[in-house]
Amino acid sequence: MRIDANTEEHEVVAAVRRGHHLAFAELVRRHQRRSYGVCRAILANHEDAEDAVQEGFLNAYRAIDRFEPGQPFGAWLHRIMANAARDLWRRREVRHAERLPDSLPDAVGDFGDGISTSDAVKAGLATLSQRQRAVVVLHDLEGFTHAEIASTLGIPEGTAKSDLHLARRRMRAHLSRYRLEMF
Repeated sequence: MRIDANTEEHEVVAAVRRGHHLAFAELVRRHQRRSYGVCRAILANHEDAEDAVQEGFLNAYRAIDRFEPGQPFGAWLHRIMANAARDLWRRREVRHAERLPDSLPDAVGDFGDGISTSDAVKAGLATLSQRQRAVVVLHDLEGFTHAEIASTLGIPEGTAKSDLHLARRRMRAHLSRYRLEMF
């Protein structure tokens, strides 16, 4: 079977399940960008997000036989990506917790007048919980719907909406220090 960009996704998945392992490369190509977006929303940096995407694709490949053909492949894959990112986050948090000094500086610090918009937004995102940051990035930057966010993060849709509202409020409060209104 020839697999290319025009092949229907359910056919590509079926080919992988039948043992055509190279067909998985097509699934990676189709979902790599959005998978990175899911992982980046949860994790604090680019390198960790790339690691989580690789781990997520490996986990998806290993679990492809458990994929239910009637469901959307992207939703199933993004849930795996979110889990891989959260697992990596937990492993990194444990490692960082072991190295914490006795006294910690203020997490945000005093930026002064020369702070860039990008730095202010990054600092604001750092004040959010992992899930709130993920919801904001997935919704506002990646364009996920509330239902997609709920499915990806394994939370109720109402929780996704509530987290987005609370995160935006917290970001507004943080950014008001810099007279930046983005949310």
